[in-house]
Amino acid sequence: MRFSSLGSGSEGNALLVEAREGATTTRLLLDCGFSAKEVERRLARAGASLDVLDAIVITHEHGDHIGSALTLARKYSIPLYMSWGTARAAGADEADVDLRVLWSDEPTAIGAIEALPYTVPHDAREPLQFVFSNGARRLGVLTDVGTSTPHISAVLSGCDALVLECNHDLAMLAASRYPASLKARIGGTHGHLNNDMSAQILESLDRSRLRHIVAAHLSQQNNLPELARAALAGVLCAAPTEVMVASQEEGFDWLDC
Repeated sequence: MRFSSLGSGSEGNALLVEAREGATTTRLLLDCGFSAKEVERRLARAGASLDVLDAIVITHEHGDHIGSALTLARKYSIPLYMSWGTARAAGADEADVDLRVLWSDEPTAIGAIEALPYTVPHDAREPLQFVFSNGARRLGVLTDVGTSTPHISAVLSGCDALVLECNHDLAMLAASRYPASLKARIGGTHGHLNNDMSAQILESLDRSRLRHIVAAHLSQQNNLPELARAALAGVLCAAPTEVMVASQEEGFDWLDC
């Protein structure tokens, strides 16, 4: 199993996950937060295309995550997976798409990939995050969440790779020109993780199998890659260069679980 980010941040998010089973390859896109044209361009950069996708999986209805998902699912007849709350909020329940409803903690097989959705605190209708597995390796994803929970730590323990939100630095957010209401939303328990909270979540996990850690969903105004790297590297007792960062424009290239 391998994975690659098409881009990560407030301007759009998409993560490509691929698993092989014999002669069969399964490819899914987790979130689709760009225009249809931009999704096609970024997929091509990763050596993929829309016509090889087996599914589009959506975490929640915010525009930087759902983007052109309904349009592409309809045009290319791609099954679209999300919670019922997300479907209602996005209008997917009334759209002409192949909608597959997900329920928290109920694994769903998508070809050679098992998708395990889990609930997180975020200011959306019924947000989900995911652990993907091919039976041998586990990829954990946690973005767009305001605070940790014991359930999050339990679900993400024992992963081989982890994509973890490091949205903002507390001092940078406090000093930013954002209005007080927006600062409160971002820093609230249903907002986004700061670097310190992300490090605390990482510290709470069973990391015995962890091979790759990627800092994701960094704010371009309120964080710096070096700050996110330092926070996570401190938990791992590793050099900051060993922590990858998913950028808004480039995402990151393929990584094997």
